[in-house]
Amino acid sequence: MSSVNLSTLGDNAARQLANATKTAPQLETISPRWLTHLLQWTPVEAGIYRLNKVKNAESIKVTCTARQSENQLPRTFVDYEEQPREYFLNAVSTILDVHTRISDLYSSPHDQIKEQLRLTIETIKENQESELINNPDYGLLAQVTDEQRIFPLTGAPTPDDLDELLTKVWKEPAFFLAHPLAIAAFGREATRRGTPPPTVSLFGSQFITWRGIPLIPSNKVPVADGKSKILLLRVGDKRQGVVGLFQPGLPGEQAPGLSVRFMGINDQAIASYLISLYCSLAVLTTDALAVLDDVEIGKYHDYPDTYK
Repeated sequence: MSSVNLSTLGDNAARQLANATKTAPQLETISPRWLTHLLQWTPVEAGIYRLNKVKNAESIKVTCTARQSENQLPRTFVDYEEQPREYFLNAVSTILDVHTRISDLYSSPHDQIKEQLRLTIETIKENQESELINNPDYGLLAQVTDEQRIFPLTGAPTPDDLDELLTKVWKEPAFFLAHPLAIAAFGREATRRGTPPPTVSLFGSQFITWRGIPLIPSNKVPVADGKSKILLLRVGDKRQGVVGLFQPGLPGEQAPGLSVRFMGINDQAIASYLISLYCSLAVLTTDALAVLDDVEIGKYHDYPDTYK
């Protein structure tokens, strides 16, 4: 009597007929972009922001008079700079192309056009944060004046260095901004001194602080040759700080300064969308921004023998 060798149904065969849970596409380059959340954003008319400043503030004369004094009061006026700086909004833009056949046939369970737009917009917003920090015209690093630039005492960022940075932006500082590697380097130095930095909860996440000021991480702060930078900002127009600039009321506006416009379908059945994000950044007064430059991020200390 012959026997029949039956094998069981394997995973590879079974999954051909099985439904699978499909995720939306994951984009590893997306970051929290806390800088854009912490800035105050100011609407700009006609894409131009004129920063008017007082000239020769020390020449404004006032006096304190004694009781029953008959001394003549000083006469004065406030003069303005004749050629104030003007900031122009820059556009971070791209054109998204989606074949209509793809959007027609493969939009379940995830809408192909919606996902393509979402991922492209996220990439544009990542680029926006990089421009706010690194743009050679209006970026934070380009607007730090020489008197607001300091260097670490020993290479690695120490509590002494951040204290020195606080003397540069002492009027209501809002937050430090640094690459995560620079924040880790500061944490090591502070802990080594026996002063581990406390934490604070913002946006549902924990941030280490120094003197009550949070250190906000951003991977857009440059790192080169083992060195980086730590910035300190005051923000808001009422505090004469740093403000973000955007254009309101754009056609196809999806968010402040963000426009998505359908450009039509060509003779190859490709639908095109123009995506633009208009932004800039202004430092209202020079003492609203300072930087600790040439911060060494790779300095480690030997652990005690008990931990080896």
